[in-house]
Amino acid sequence: MEIIDLTKTISNGMPVYPGDPAVNIVVATTVKEHGYAVRALEMGSHTGTHVDAFSHMHEGMASLDEIPLKQFCGRAMRVTPTMDFPSRTGLFFAEKVGVDVLEKILTASPPFVGGSLSEELERQLLKKQIVTYTDLEKLKSLRLGDAFSFFGLPLKIKNGDGSPVRAIAILGE
Repeated sequence: MEIIDLTKTISNGMPVYPGDPAVNIVVATTVKEHGYAVRALEMGSHTGTHVDAFSHMHEGMASLDEIPLKQFCGRAMRVTPTMDFPSRTGLFFAEKVGVDVLEKILTASPPFVGGSLSEELERQLLKKQIVTYTDLEKLKSLRLGDAFSFFGLPLKIKNGDGSPVRAIAILGE
């Protein structure tokens, strides 16, 4: 079994989407002074590698705390737009994809889709209750067309529109 971390490291000064809050990580306590270490975190809900709830782009749709956990994990595959997509399998694209692949994705009924997605594709997927992941790393290290187990669980944020995740691919199970 091999575990591949697909997550960007969150740090001060990292790039964020224009208009999103900057990342600010401050030492609140230290082991030396207080007997324990704590960091104060300030950032947007769509910082770094993150998952989007349906409510991110559609008012009145489900927030993170309302989406079943099974939509944040499961069988997945790295694909290209020209491949046949497996049914009911999460899809990850290492190259930028647009709304032109929407119907093909919907036909495959994936629980989640991730990678370099155009904003319009992301909007349409969320409208159809398909969870989206963005800002993933190392997608090209996953073999094209090989299935793997994916986990990208969000924080359970009340009315959450998105959340940073620790996204992993497990190979060879």
